[in-house]
Amino acid sequence: MTPPHDGFPGLVELARLVASKEVGSAELVKQALERAHTSAGLNAFVSLFDEDALARAHRIDERVAAGEDVGPLAGVPIALKDNICLDRGRTTCASRFLEHYESPFSATAARRLEEAGAVVIGKTNLDEFAMGSSCEHSAFGACRNPWDQTRVPGGSSGGSASAVAAGVVALALGSDTGGSIRQPASLCGIVGFKPTYGRISRWGLVAFASSLDQIGPMTRSVEDAALAFGVMAGFDPKDSTSSESAPPPDLMESLGEAPKQARVAVPKQARGAGVDSRTLAVFEEAVRSLEGAGVKVEEVDLAHTEAGIAAYYLVATAEASSNLARFDGIRYGRRADGETLEDVYVRSRSEGFGPEVQRRILLGTHVLSSGYYDAYYNTALKTRRVIKAGYDAVFGQGFDAVLSPACPSPAFGIGEKLGSDDPLALYYEDVFTVGANLAGLPGVTVPAGFTPPPNGLPVGVQLVGPAFAERSLLQLASLAERALGVERRVAVSN
Repeated sequence: MTPPHDGFPGLVELARLVASKEVGSAELVKQALERAHTSAGLNAFVSLFDEDALARAHRIDERVAAGEDVGPLAGVPIALKDNICLDRGRTTCASRFLEHYESPFSATAARRLEEAGAVVIGKTNLDEFAMGSSCEHSAFGACRNPWDQTRVPGGSSGGSASAVAAGVVALALGSDTGGSIRQPASLCGIVGFKPTYGRISRWGLVAFASSLDQIGPMTRSVEDAALAFGVMAGFDPKDSTSSESAPPPDLMESLGEAPKQARVAVPKQARGAGVDSRTLAVFEEAVRSLEGAGVKVEEVDLAHTEAGIAAYYLVATAEASSNLARFDGIRYGRRADGETLEDVYVRSRSEGFGPEVQRRILLGTHVLSSGYYDAYYNTALKTRRVIKAGYDAVFGQGFDAVLSPACPSPAFGIGEKLGSDDPLALYYEDVFTVGANLAGLPGVTVPAGFTPPPNGLPVGVQLVGPAFAERSLLQLASLAERALGVERRVAVSN
């Protein structure tokens, strides 16, 4: 592994450079595409839009030269997780089932970014249909961590995390159903932000678990995440779950304001036996740094933490079973030959879906079946309400956020947990992140430090805030970013 070096300019700075004519969008896009091609060994991208992206960048440069306002993301190259629809290229969900699918429309979040001037250079790799925590379950091969290519980048938004960490783009979108933005952000040493459920439209996001899924930005700074969030957030009539609550208008301006008498709760479960000693050492140092910055940190009991994994994997798989029923080989996607209609269904789904997706569909169908619904699915829904009540009780005591490791361990080796004797080992990676999804709360991961040599792997901490409190949560995340003092670096590995 080659030592990391100082990072490239972030989203805010790049947009300023283009708008001030100090650099052209075409130049930035060309550089991003070159970096994407030279770092192909990471397998971070499923597809790249070389000609289309450069053509769009040239048009932005022409508009800038003509004195037009091209938007707050003026000509900056970005990437989209390949379960977010775009009206050109393919949207595969890293699945053989949708290997050749071309969406006729763009997701609302993608459209809003492009209307703000962003240039999409490609679609990033992921665990198939966003089901996984390591980005090893992709039909197009495992994605790799740019800090150490023998290790996973996390998942399911591993390609987006890898692309940002490697300096290919300053912004990549991910989706977060149980931690799929925040967990890979931790393993790759970047910022990952999941807003409150309903803040950013899900229209055009291929559904995994509709009551949990959320689109969010992955960047190298809290400031960049705030900018991207501000562009995407807002009501969308096409999404029935979209919130009509107006997003805070002054996110960028308020980041520098220190939260007054900030109080942060640390669950005692965050220091539990399942947490890797290297992660725990970085976490404890982060706690001391926050206290040194004037944040009051107190331990609380979130007894639901362990139960969250069980509840999540029942609710999510049940919804996945329902959502993925549409992929039957009849209307679009992979279609296998068969003598009967049932043969077509069975063969198309058996050939098109990978083993992890099949496993989750089967589990979800089982928990929804007659005789098991009350015992499993209904119990999981009750547990979900208990989990939300636990967070509400903490925030009701005046705490501004809940602080924990983003995940229990640093990046692990490719194949290490897939080959484990414990089939639940990989699922446990989401133990600190699923609660925010079950409760619909905003959560953000910020880099906190690195494990000791010789590996020197990134470790992040997570802050979860009250619903619709993105302004105060990002203020606190920005304070943490400064207090922790983790140098913004781009990972470069051979």
